[in-house]
Amino acid sequence: MSSVLLYAAITALVLYRVVYQQVRGTLLSRRALVTMPLLLVAVGGFLALEALPGASAAELGLLAADLLLLAGLGVLRSTTTTLTARDGSTFQKGSVVTIGLWALTVAVRIGVVALGTALGVTGPLTSASVALSLGLSIAVQNATTYRRIRRGGLPLADRRPAFSR
Repeated sequence: MSSVLLYAAITALVLYRVVYQQVRGTLLSRRALVTMPLLLVAVGGFLALEALPGASAAELGLLAADLLLLAGLGVLRSTTTTLTARDGSTFQKGSVVTIGLWALTVAVRIGVVALGTALGVTGPLTSASVALSLGLSIAVQNATTYRRIRRGGLPLADRRPAFSR
């Protein structure tokens, strides 16, 4: 039970930080686009690998479906943000649709877990993969945003100025 609460707290913190920054708007940098998703995927990958030996084929299939759905939502979330040049970098601002897609992202993750429970597909991999699935979704969103920045010819600083954090 304590691990579930820990995962819930991490998820809430990450979503608050990411969603809050996207809604209020923030200057982007290469470092900002890479750091959080990389950490989440690394930690989530480690936790998922630890749970992998006890995972059933059905649980692996559920994880694959979860990762595909959340990656797709990452692409969609990126397309709902506005990107503009500002202070030598790109300023990103989300919209009401971005918030809705974040809510849908959380709902899909909960729905996949609920579906697994209803089908009797439960195990340690389901809870251990929270950071992995969230990190992958943010990584795909940020990769899509980076592609949009490049295609639009917008500037991108290596690091954010101190005042934009």
